Amino acid sequence: MGGTVLDALVTSFEIPDEPASRPSLPAAASREALETAYRLHATAVFRFAMRCVGRRDLAEDLTSEAFLALQRNLHAVELGQLPSWLFRVVKNRAIDCWRREKVERRYALRSEALPEPVVEPETVPVLPKSLLESRALKPVHRLCLTLRYVQGMSRAEVAARLGLSEMQVKGHIQYARELLRKELEGR
Repeated sequence: MGGTVLDALVTSFEIPDEPASRPSLPAAASREALETAYRLHATAVFRFAMRCVGRRDLAEDLTSEAFLALQRNLHAVELGQLPSWLFRVVKNRAIDCWRREKVERRYALRSEALPEPVVEPETVPVLPKSLLESRALKPVHRLCLTLRYVQGMSRAEVAARLGLSEMQVKGHIQYARELLRKELEGR
């Protein structure tokens, strides 16, 4: 009996051979559609973003990201679903922000909890303090750089200390060095 009901459901459900493709809009029409969508929905999207994150600067970023995503996906978004599509983008980006902040707080707490190392003065490389205090660095980057280059730990030791994999430590260090390099070039 179960097989016949399942067979009936499967045969009643038709799967198209090819996904329905929508014709792409000309550039002028897509720009006009985007501007119209922005005029109609920007205020509501911004208010929703403010309710999600509670910070004006972050809400402005989320609103911008939602409309950038709309620009990239304008050909695939149904106009009837537009407001909810934009809200969903904002919600997903807000969740990403919360996750990032949670990870950053966790690493910031770990860095505060680390005991001061006893290091011989001649083994500490001369590093300008301003580099490690750069606003471009996130707490996890600052912590990895400090443990690796100031305290002289190996990547494996840094990984064990922070509860990360060696590849994550390597990535954080490389990214932090790139951020510092860009900052120094900008001075």
